Amino acid sequence: MPRTIVRLGAATIGAAAMVLTVACGRKPSPPPPPSTGPLTLVVDATDIGRKLYHAHELVPATPGSMTLVYPKWLPGEHAPTGPITDLVGLSFSAGGKPMGWQRDPVDMYAFHLGVPPGATVVEVELEFLSAGSTSGFSSAASATPHLAVVTWNQLLLYPDGVNTDQVNIQPRLKMPSGWQYATALHALSNGDGGVEFGQVSLTTLVDSPVLMGEFFKSIPLDTSDRPVALDVAADSASALAFSPALIGNARQLVVEADALFGARHFDSYHFLLSLSDHVAHFGLEHHQSNDSRVYERAAVNESPSLGVLAHEFVHSWNGKFRRPSGLATPNFQEPMRGDLLWVYEGLTQYLGYVLAVRSGLWTEQYYRERLAGIAASLDHTPGRAWRPLVDTATAAQLLYAAPPQWASLRRGTDFYDEGWLIWLDVDTEIRQLTKGERAIDDFCHRFYGGASGSPAVSPYTLDDVVATLNQVAPFDWRTFLLARVNAIGPRAPLEGIDRAGWRLAYTDARNDYLKTVEQGEEHTTDLAYSLGVRLSADGSIVDALVGSPAFLAGLGPGMRILKIGSKPYSPDGIRAAVSLAARPGPPIYLEIDNDGTVTTVPVDYRGGPREPHLQQVPGRPDVLASILATHVRR
Repeated sequence: MPRTIVRLGAATIGAAAMVLTVACGRKPSPPPPPSTGPLTLVVDATDIGRKLYHAHELVPATPGSMTLVYPKWLPGEHAPTGPITDLVGLSFSAGGKPMGWQRDPVDMYAFHLGVPPGATVVEVELEFLSAGSTSGFSSAASATPHLAVVTWNQLLLYPDGVNTDQVNIQPRLKMPSGWQYATALHALSNGDGGVEFGQVSLTTLVDSPVLMGEFFKSIPLDTSDRPVALDVAADSASALAFSPALIGNARQLVVEADALFGARHFDSYHFLLSLSDHVAHFGLEHHQSNDSRVYERAAVNESPSLGVLAHEFVHSWNGKFRRPSGLATPNFQEPMRGDLLWVYEGLTQYLGYVLAVRSGLWTEQYYRERLAGIAASLDHTPGRAWRPLVDTATAAQLLYAAPPQWASLRRGTDFYDEGWLIWLDVDTEIRQLTKGERAIDDFCHRFYGGASGSPAVSPYTLDDVVATLNQVAPFDWRTFLLARVNAIGPRAPLEGIDRAGWRLAYTDARNDYLKTVEQGEEHTTDLAYSLGVRLSADGSIVDALVGSPAFLAGLGPGMRILKIGSKPYSPDGIRAAVSLAARPGPPIYLEIDNDGTVTTVPVDYRGGPREPHLQQVPGRPDVLASILATHVRR
């Protein structure tokens, strides 16, 4: 391997000695106590068209050994996903003279250096390569020629071992000419040198991304003393065409959240919405904002994908204000413990989708179809036989990066959607125990409410959750919850659907949610409940359910369907073949490419199309309608 030669000046002899110490396997000296002065950070995003950021940082220092670290464990991502491989051009200097450095041989996110005598500040220069791929969170595409999301944790180092609440930083951002921006940060000035923001803690900075763009719109949703705005950047001016009805639904979301929680734990709130086909599509929560990214025409089409806004808004209360103690870490290097993610993410999934309907972002029909699709998927997950739900939460840091192949046997981050089922179960149980007098809303008022105020973190444990549930409706909630999250067995927890007056059923009609998935970005043809496979647009098998007709015929992930009978594969063609299988006849013959080996495989299936839906149980009250009903009249 090539050898890098580092040339050191006289002022960096101490640094070289420290580097040799690390290279020989001895631990460097403990870092000095952090300076009381703030860090300063200048981010130059004017070259964003090439997806390249430059950052200049001043870090207070004292002479001697020093370790600076790159944020590793990121709040909301629940994993050590800091995109360190995209950090380039790193250099250090003090007093205008370069300093040598050494990456820690075990912790790849730590950099050791020696601060020369007399130095009080270390200057850091770095560049960050914004990714082109649209998969992932921090490591995914966040910029186009027309918009960008500045995520501060990608662009800085900070002293090792500190509590980031106690480290102050002064940020400044240079943007392309003519671009507008939005963020939860307070701007002090805006001139040719960029936007200078007020000094904040390092925790707050990382929790406050900036959305900026050429095509930009800011829509006030609430103008009270704790205002809320919808700030949108798009890849085209036409994508910013929000209908009055959609704006009204967004405003209703704020009103409904107030009714649900009873307090605001933020000074202001910004929905930071990216509309682009060229960035990763996801939502990431922050205390006073959310980074939500959907496809370019989502607002024009009033797409259900905008339901992400409701989910991330709920996180301001559940996840940011109240947070599982295992996720309330003192800095970005301390490992997180995710065993309560079925509360953090699962309850947010439940409440967010309820608010999506109450606000009008979703229809009740779409909610039922999506709930049916999720319930059916979880009820046909053979991985349930070996892996309990709580393990998907504990192992979240692994499962976020797991491939989609064999997802049903491996299980993925099921704590989101199975959490939805569990908290529907809790809500309907509360309503049954109290004869309709109380609901999950009462729990939310007690657990997340109180007095409105500035952002703060109040950690919780399972004991706290159980105690509050018992205040709402006395019951053995600990046993109730643990039985569901620790269960190993073939069936998903569908009791909440039943208690709500509905049941999961399968018919030959298309499920609206699954149709949206197939016609949208994923282009996944879901035949899990008939043939037993999920297919990508080109016929590649993404998953095959154990015990299904396709599985019994020898099919599995990695194989690709080339032909259906004598005709080339197409989604419409495979659906037509399944429809014909509703009556007696021969098997479905599929030509399969398995790593270059082409064979024809007969799949013995006779059941016709089968897709999941919710059917109302005759004679039972529609509790689900009561749960989803608007709580505040427009």
